[in-house]
Amino acid sequence: MVLMSLLLIGAGTIALAAKDQKTSKAKTAKAQNAPAVKAAFDASKMGNMKGWDPANWVNPEGDTIRIAVVWPHSGPGALNGQMGWLCATFVAYDINARGGILVDGKKKKIALFKADSQSRPDAAKKMLERMILQEKVHFLVGTSGSNIQKISNEMAGRYKIISLNVAALADDLQDATNFNRYSFMTSDTTDSVGRGVAYFYGQVRKKEKKFYILCQDYSFGRGLADGFKKGLKEYYPEAEIVGEDYHKLFLTDFAPYLTKIKASGAEVVYTGDWTPDAANLLKQSRHMGIMIPFANIFMDEPGMLAEVGIEGTKGLMNIKHFDTAGPAFNDPGMRKYYTAWNTEWKKFKTAPFNSVTFTWPWGTFGFWTQQMYWFLSVVERAGTTDAEKIIPVFEGDTYRFVSGRVVKMRACDHKAIQGFRMCEYVPPEQQKVSMNMPPYYWMKDNSGCGPSWEIPADKVLPLMDEKLDRCKGKSPAE
Repeated sequence: MVLMSLLLIGAGTIALAAKDQKTSKAKTAKAQNAPAVKAAFDASKMGNMKGWDPANWVNPEGDTIRIAVVWPHSGPGALNGQMGWLCATFVAYDINARGGILVDGKKKKIALFKADSQSRPDAAKKMLERMILQEKVHFLVGTSGSNIQKISNEMAGRYKIISLNVAALADDLQDATNFNRYSFMTSDTTDSVGRGVAYFYGQVRKKEKKFYILCQDYSFGRGLADGFKKGLKEYYPEAEIVGEDYHKLFLTDFAPYLTKIKASGAEVVYTGDWTPDAANLLKQSRHMGIMIPFANIFMDEPGMLAEVGIEGTKGLMNIKHFDTAGPAFNDPGMRKYYTAWNTEWKKFKTAPFNSVTFTWPWGTFGFWTQQMYWFLSVVERAGTTDAEKIIPVFEGDTYRFVSGRVVKMRACDHKAIQGFRMCEYVPPEQQKVSMNMPPYYWMKDNSGCGPSWEIPADKVLPLMDEKLDRCKGKSPAE
């Protein structure tokens, strides 16, 4: 009788968990005005992640799906490469633990190859040619740096393999000049990020009105600024831009810019800076006594935030695609995904992966991994590594992340349509509104995500270049 009671209780718990998962995802989809999905990440099907360690990755033997992980694995942007490699190995380890993916009539596991761009276009081109011609990779996945991603896309078009862009945001990557049918942008875009931040301040927060723009001086930073300015005109016309500057990549001295910000009367600094610029900018601003918030997308690296501390990080406003508003862990799948990552991270022995930076698969890590899962789902459904057969499956595809966010691949220009979450950073004791499982805070040494708000996808549709023949007469929401 006791055993039967336990079984009945367990069955009831599983049924309730499944009901809760279905309900939470339905609510999330409704909040996003999301389309019906063709495929979704199912955490219940994850492989055994025991033994996953990005520092000790070993490729499987035999006939494999070969992927070049295109990132700066050395040089000043190497942290971004470490982040990319971490995410790629997590996805590949999971897929391989499941036995691989059925393609071309055979189940194949995934082999990964570091393609080090060194953040240099000349080095990236040489490396990509080696990956394609010598390593015979099927796909290119990356990268931080829209200038490098452009080269990756060009090489994919030349050799007719798929280039998956999970981390570069410049809108012109997929415009009439640069588009090729072998490149897919599952990442967010500069225009939609900028408009999303403006939407939040103008339509949701309705508080601060004076903004200073400080971004990196290349297509990515310029695009982010343009999107923000466009969004303010659209959603917050009473706001004022009190200053606007652009700086070179990998800058070490932000004092001249920060002095101008301090004198401007700005209430918020809007920036798209990524590591190491984001870290240097925040640290130096706090050292100079400038405590106003930064509205950002990449100023969320845990190691850097811990160095700045609780007070210095309080009030940061972070925009992200992977996360959804409200409590992060709404169903068993979310908890399983998080636990699988975090459990193995605790066993890492090798720097830098054993540092706090790599603790959990949320924010950027969540977004990068889920984009890779989305693409491999497309490959599996196409049943082949042949780019020509993958393309029609990917175009118009819809996919639900483990977080519940639904994304759609716009067919005409291969840009993903997706919403955002905006989050305010608060001290550890207030983070439980987001981190709703033990220990009920994301980070104890600095402020982290607390209250959050959803920005619907239809408010931030990515730019569509009507000069691109494929897009003529199309709706941006298609």
